[in-house]
Amino acid sequence: MKNVTLSIDDEVLDKARIVAAQRKTTVNAMVRDFLTELAQGDERRERARAELLELMRTSKGRLRPDYVFSREDSHER
Repeated sequence: MKNVTLSIDDEVLDKARIVAAQRKTTVNAMVRDFLTELAQGDERRERARAELLELMRTSKGRLRPDYVFSREDSHER
């Protein structure tokens, strides 16, 4: 694991320490978790996008671009 040195405004650090204490963690752990989430976000978004495209491709429902749902259609069983 690598160490990183950050410059943070004193007031921001004080507030972050309070939040960390309330969450029973450390500022270091919160920064590490944030950066991990940030780094993995692109992978999750790409996976979700691929899943949505697959659902669109395999969907049996096909509507014309000009189709408008009517009240009766939405309540039809």
